[in-house]
Amino acid sequence: METLQHNMTNSSDETVPPILIGNNGEAAAAQAMALAFLETKMTMHAIRIHEFGGPEVLRDDTLPLPEPGEGEILVRIQAASVNPVDAKTREGKFQSVDKDDLPLTLGRDLSGIVERSGVERVKAGDEVFAFLGTDRGAYAQYVMVKDVEFAPKPENLSHVEAASVPLAALTAWQGLFEHGHLTAGQKVLIHGGAGGVGHFAVQLAKAKGAWVAATCAERDLDFVRRIGADEAIDYQAERIEDELHDLDLVLDLVAGETQERSFEVLKRGGALISTLKAPDVEKARARDLRTAHFMAQPNARHLGEIGQLLLSGQVRPFIYATFPLEDAGLAESALEQEHVQGKVVLTVAA
Repeated sequence: METLQHNMTNSSDETVPPILIGNNGEAAAAQAMALAFLETKMTMHAIRIHEFGGPEVLRDDTLPLPEPGEGEILVRIQAASVNPVDAKTREGKFQSVDKDDLPLTLGRDLSGIVERSGVERVKAGDEVFAFLGTDRGAYAQYVMVKDVEFAPKPENLSHVEAASVPLAALTAWQGLFEHGHLTAGQKVLIHGGAGGVGHFAVQLAKAKGAWVAATCAERDLDFVRRIGADEAIDYQAERIEDELHDLDLVLDLVAGETQERSFEVLKRGGALISTLKAPDVEKARARDLRTAHFMAQPNARHLGEIGQLLLSGQVRPFIYATFPLEDAGLAESALEQEHVQGKVVLTVAA
């Protein structure tokens, strides 16, 4: 039988196995195999929601690879972080996403390898970590990332460790320094010091020379002290008003009664900054306090500065558990139902 070899290439310049062209069914089988190989190189798996609800609404979809334009990169994801906002989004409780945005890939932060680049500062093969906008998701094998959203992955971190950082650490950074204006020598109280955002906030504040107190559960006291808190307070057994006073800043990651009581521990001219609920303006005005309610935004410069602190060892991520991408529902349930120290991360297979 006479055979001819025909090589096909995909958009990543990878050569597809040769198609054998002959006079029998072997040719058709070979061509089908080659086309299937090509299709796998042009598509990806992504965990998406088509409706709001519990973990059961997560679906494993096959999608075409995104194509980066100028100012964008295509990243082959190695690990993706799981955050409380993912469950809120899945349940339809995140204000930035409504039913008109569905179907939607979940996940806001990741670590991975640049596959294709439309950005001068990186090239294919470089490792990056990133915090995505709400229009794309990291629960996937690939994602398009904008220039403002990524920074070089610290070389001393694994992809799992690096993926745990961007959203949580940027939330901590922007709360402490952009909104809270925290400087060396000042005193700060961080509510929820053992959680995803909280454990970065404690370390970032210490790295910048602040005195740090943090509230947490009794079982987390040693952990919070170990990561740098000067004072750790069991919120169930102690009253912050009895332990602290004349603070410059409170970073509230809890809200509710805890936020209301935080007014009492601040000095005049101090600041109460929250990720969850806007503090009472009238109470703040009566005490001459600044307040802010904010949501973290992607910022490559901030993420790069965080990366340098990670590289120096002044800040380090703590991983509570990892799950494969296909078990994203279990990972979200773990974050919601278990007492988590640090971060939950998804690992992504090629």
